[in-house]
Amino acid sequence: MTLHHKPISRFPWFWFGMAGVFLLSVLLRFWGLGRFNTLVFDEVYFAKFASGYLNGIPLFEGHPPLSTYLIALGIWIATHTPIGDGDLRNGLTGLVLSPVSYRWFNALTGSLIPLVVAAIAYQLSDRRSFALIAGLFAAVDGLFLVESRYALINVYLAIFGLLGQLFLIMALKIQSYRRWLRLAIAGTFFGASVAVKWNGLGFLLGAYLTWSAAWVLQWINQFFPKVFAPKATYQTALEHLTQLKLWHILPNLALIPFLIYYVSWVPFIRLDPSTNFWQWQSTILEYHGRVGGMDAHPYCSPWHTWPLMVRPVAYFYKATQTASEPVSVMGPPLPDGTGTVIYDVHAIGNPILWWFSTAALILLLGVLLHQAWKWLTAPSLKSSPP
Repeated sequence: MTLHHKPISRFPWFWFGMAGVFLLSVLLRFWGLGRFNTLVFDEVYFAKFASGYLNGIPLFEGHPPLSTYLIALGIWIATHTPIGDGDLRNGLTGLVLSPVSYRWFNALTGSLIPLVVAAIAYQLSDRRSFALIAGLFAAVDGLFLVESRYALINVYLAIFGLLGQLFLIMALKIQSYRRWLRLAIAGTFFGASVAVKWNGLGFLLGAYLTWSAAWVLQWINQFFPKVFAPKATYQTALEHLTQLKLWHILPNLALIPFLIYYVSWVPFIRLDPSTNFWQWQSTILEYHGRVGGMDAHPYCSPWHTWPLMVRPVAYFYKATQTASEPVSVMGPPLPDGTGTVIYDVHAIGNPILWWFSTAALILLLGVLLHQAWKWLTAPSLKSSPP
């Protein structure tokens, strides 16, 4: 029997495809970035806090400070380069800035997220087509897009957490000191994600759970080899998770993330030494216990409605009487019925991606439950050992 292998194309279609994904991502995030000449949604906090750092005035923001440092860095670069030039300016942050000055660094960061997603897909599958599809999906997701176009902090949480996952997967494919190096880099990014927002712990906890699950599955295969017998010759990098021992995990994925988180507070505490590191953690915990829930945010979206996008969050809503009339920077909204041109920004995901991905997760859960049922009903479990 003769096998006919598909000839390898010399045209670098993959790299052209990735360049196209990145270009699309950049265009979607930078087009009209100066709209609107005001503070949109939580820019009223984070853009102001970033300007406060540049003025030497630390302001409590309810989250760890790393992302605000990055927004401040973007503002500083913009004010010293042509990025910050433009006729539209406002002083709402405490500095007279163009809106692009406090948004462009977020837009750049958000433009890079599809590349990181594509890299993760490739490391898991070794399929360039999968990487292209994953990168394209991330580039056109509406929630990522909106978060990337304003001076908000979730894009930093996402990219650091994804980079942590990427380097963790890459570490599984190599041995010796290079594995330790990539694990250390993974821990650095995981720590940076937590230093943006405590929600970033989800990436690190996900890594712990995946590693623990790999050891549980290995134990099951050791005692009940017929239950989860391999049906395919292809192996992913995740099947090497049990090569990571506790002495790999503790320094790289526990100690390093904590050190990165701790160091992220140093500039903030130097500006305000009256409160120490542990007192700030207590303050954040108390703050979120006070402001969370429907009472503080009656328009908030319950978590179980997120996959269906029942109530996407409104980030901006203004009305004008004509299309040529500028959108007001300050002041109350027009009376009901008088505005004929509506400017509206909602943080809503791409419905096709969100709904189909939700269906895929339900399907995978069904497969997992089926495998668990096979294990529970396996004859080897019911019979006593000789």
